[in-house]
Amino acid sequence: MALDFAAGCIGGAAGVLVGHPFDTVKVRLQVQNVDRPLYRGTYHCFQSIIRQESMLGLYKGIGSPMMGLTFINAIVFGVQGNAMRKLGRDTPLNQFLAGASAGAIQCVICCPMELAKTRMQLQGTGEKKSKRKLYKNSLDCLVRIYNKEGIRGINRGMVTTLLRETPGFGVYFLAYDTLTRSLGCEPDDPFMILKLLFAGGMSGIASWISTYPVDVIKSRLQADGVGGVNQYSGIMDCVRQSLKKEGWRVFSRGLTSTLLRAFPVNATTFATVTLFLMYMREGQECSIQDSELQAVQLQTQTQPLAQQ
Repeated sequence: MALDFAAGCIGGAAGVLVGHPFDTVKVRLQVQNVDRPLYRGTYHCFQSIIRQESMLGLYKGIGSPMMGLTFINAIVFGVQGNAMRKLGRDTPLNQFLAGASAGAIQCVICCPMELAKTRMQLQGTGEKKSKRKLYKNSLDCLVRIYNKEGIRGINRGMVTTLLRETPGFGVYFLAYDTLTRSLGCEPDDPFMILKLLFAGGMSGIASWISTYPVDVIKSRLQADGVGGVNQYSGIMDCVRQSLKKEGWRVFSRGLTSTLLRAFPVNATTFATVTLFLMYMREGQECSIQDSELQAVQLQTQTQPLAQQ
């Protein structure tokens, strides 16, 4: 189980570095005002952020996911691995259930982390150097929200996070298991790494598509109140207002940047986790075999002495 946690930790850090710029674009597109949109689409959003805020603008709020996602992935892969051992049989249903349980458990950390990330990503929109920073960093953001709104404030969007993460991670692990079996990812396969990258990337895409409309609502609820005015009274009110103003297309806002991010992030994460576990378990097996060999050698050396 400790190996699962360590593998998830390393995979999570790799995934954050690759995917955070795409996540910034996704959040900006999801929460921009439809009456006065700043960005025409994914490419224009990327272009505008780099021009107006420099490359660093794409990495706003990275502190929160770097601290949180590294730990979250450790929990996800640790819980999923442990759940599969408890469930016993490696079946598609058990893969889904183990993934769903891991997704639900990590929401306790995921929700506050994403709240801080969203607020930081929206801070100083369109400014190369923010004239007035409301939050110094992700931790300061959470402290300020807690001081103003209490526990309920830092858990804003918890229900939508649960609704997204529980089925999302179930689909995630089910898709990865199905693809790796279909592709035949064996240790002696020369194309194993490419196959792992493809399976991980496609699993991430499947997971996001399955729950994306919920993510749009979650982002809007967590961004609500940034300007000092709360626009939504709850989940259903957010759904109602969003549909009324923007129609059904609102639920796919920012999807392009999300899918562009999903493939490299999850390809990196899953390949890193799988290769780390394979390498470490191979090392453990070698250590066990060496110990057994030493025990046999010791036994053969002591037998003549016993006979004397």
